[in-house]
Amino acid sequence: MLDTLSPIPTLTHAHKLLSWYDRHHRELPWRVSPSAAKAGKRADPYHVWLSEVMLQQTTVQAVKPYFTKFLERWPKVTDLAAAPSEDVMAAWAGLGYYARARNLKKCAEAVANDHHGIFPDTEEGLRALPGIGDYTSAAVAAIAFNRPSAVMDGNVERVISRLYAIDAPLPGSKPEMKAKVRELTPTDRPGDFAQAMMDLGATICTPKRPACALCPFRDDCLALAEHEPERFPVKAAKKEKPVRVGAAFVAVTENGEILLRRRIETGLLGGMTEVPTTAWTARIDGGTDIDHAPFDSDWHPCGAITHVFTHFELRLSVFRTRVPAGKEPTGWWVAVEKLDDEALPTVMKKVITQAIPTAFAKH
Repeated sequence: MLDTLSPIPTLTHAHKLLSWYDRHHRELPWRVSPSAAKAGKRADPYHVWLSEVMLQQTTVQAVKPYFTKFLERWPKVTDLAAAPSEDVMAAWAGLGYYARARNLKKCAEAVANDHHGIFPDTEEGLRALPGIGDYTSAAVAAIAFNRPSAVMDGNVERVISRLYAIDAPLPGSKPEMKAKVRELTPTDRPGDFAQAMMDLGATICTPKRPACALCPFRDDCLALAEHEPERFPVKAAKKEKPVRVGAAFVAVTENGEILLRRRIETGLLGGMTEVPTTAWTARIDGGTDIDHAPFDSDWHPCGAITHVFTHFELRLSVFRTRVPAGKEPTGWWVAVEKLDDEALPTVMKKVITQAIPTAFAKH
């Protein structure tokens, strides 16, 4: 590490970044722009919270249409609290990490029932709500209520690790990084500062080929001074993901209806809709052949699908059968053209498509 660079003056750098943000911020549907904020507009805590929950492990581009759809259906947190859980899960389908959707509903109910529809305005108060952890509480406190909270997502980790050339690998270096973010966060405009750090990481201080020449921190970045910004953040060696196997069964009536059922509320994909599958989990394999079918029928193999979850890879053998209308195994029957209304996670859409290639074609 070079000793010629002086310690970073917190206030100077915060204002340097805010000046950059005023000119180059991203326009996002849940964000109040600097000019609008200067004119007196305030962030809606419901919008901030909803977007932050959706953005966990998900890209901005993927979140935008979901955010818009949720606000159209449930304009206020009290509307979301009153919505049937199955409707919320169906609207969430495709965003992944479905525990977020279950916690989203629980949190909305807590805000509506315990706080009269008004979000707490402190990190501590927010963190007491269901499904809100350290990151989300800090982000909502800063962005919605202008609290000087240290907000650190993956983009901010990258900026901070490069700015200070932090050699310790993640996740062990997170406390040191958060301390640096806290030092940098100004008491004026902390919400804009948090969003500026995120934007900087998303648009300039990118994982590969960062645009260092355009960065407001370019004169002070220790990683750039060492000519190796892409070395940061340092990450611990990844463990190889285990592979789990199982089988999925697509039953279709002569009228073109598919058998669906609901998964138990807890655990992976809890509360989501599925076709019958064997008892695979992140830790154990499920059966892979027709001996494990949900009922006797003339099942035919139709290939397999692979789906990668955060901690494991799943490979499902797919079987299909045609059954007479009126057969009543456990579950319910849904017309193919109505599948988009169901809370089907991506892995189940892959299964159904493997069995019925045109299932999700626009009708």
